[in-house]
Amino acid sequence: MFNQNIKSPVNIPVSKIHPFEGNPYKVLDNDEMNTLICSIQEQGILTPIIIRPIENTDEYEVISGHRRLHATVKAGMKEVPAFIYAVTRDEAAIMLVDSNLHREHILPSEKAFAYKLKLEAMKHQGITCGQVGHKSRDEISDTDSGRQIQRYIRLTYLIPELLDLVDEEKIALTPAVELSYLTDEEQYALLGVIEVEDRTPSLSQAVRFKKLSQTGNLSDDDIETIMQEDKANQKPMFKVSMEKLQEIAPRVKDKDFEDFVLKACEHYYRYLLRQRDRDSR
Repeated sequence: MFNQNIKSPVNIPVSKIHPFEGNPYKVLDNDEMNTLICSIQEQGILTPIIIRPIENTDEYEVISGHRRLHATVKAGMKEVPAFIYAVTRDEAAIMLVDSNLHREHILPSEKAFAYKLKLEAMKHQGITCGQVGHKSRDEISDTDSGRQIQRYIRLTYLIPELLDLVDEEKIALTPAVELSYLTDEEQYALLGVIEVEDRTPSLSQAVRFKKLSQTGNLSDDDIETIMQEDKANQKPMFKVSMEKLQEIAPRVKDKDFEDFVLKACEHYYRYLLRQRDRDSR
């Protein structure tokens, strides 16, 4: 994968190793991380990480192995085996992106910032990519077309909260791209309506937002009005404030209210059926 002569790994103090600045891939403290920590505690690091020397220092930054380094620190280990590559930061950025793009689970936000990081590094190296057209496909990705790469990079213009909704698959990629053309102020206004209405914009709504924004005519009222329109794929929602529910059932925990309400409705519906049967006698 890396065009370097691989040397024997050496043990490096974790205190001298830093995450790659601008690393697009998330390091999360989740079940997978806990499993990795346990594995390291029992067996050690089976695959050395890859690092580069930071210029004019005796320290390093990670090229490949951010999760392994984090797990090593969590496991209480003081050193980690590593391969050292004397490469420039731009070379390291490309290596970092390429070493992770084929992971089984990769979030849209990770792809977005990864492609952006690699494209910028390639430009610094004087590699011409034009407008990331079809000719650059093999240079940036061997799985996504140049047009698709452009779409992902547009996601980096979303505010973090909307980008989280893309990662959570609540907003699809195509409408998310359209929303990326809105100003931060407009995006935050949209986020407020999404939270209140408990619905996300369709592609047609996102396109309308973009057109109005580009003409300077997208107001908060426009966002609210358009979002309140029924969507073909929007399931009807019935809302009751938590405050009202807590007045009726103060001992029910918030996480149990949905089950409580459904059972209460079922009980009341059966009561109505019994009443109807009595009235028909």
